[in-house]
Amino acid sequence: MAYKLRYDPEADVLLLVLKGKGKLSHAEEFGDIVVHFDKKEKPLFLEFLNASKIIPLMVQAMAKKEAVASIA
Repeated sequence: MAYKLRYDPEADVLLLVLKGKGKLSHAEEFGDIVVHFDKKEKPLFLEFLNASKIIPLMVQAMAKKEAVASIA
């Protein structure tokens, strides 16, 4: 499955589009991650707020094969 990524450097937000079609119903915020859902509760896209800080920590954790990454 191919995902679309968009980065807004001014807002420092990385958008990961999971589903190309669908009508947005609502969003839920989990710290610096916002998940946008359709009416069937399927995620449409994810927003990573403060992306320049969070994404490198995620990549480091993946490189070390760590199960948990501490994001403060």
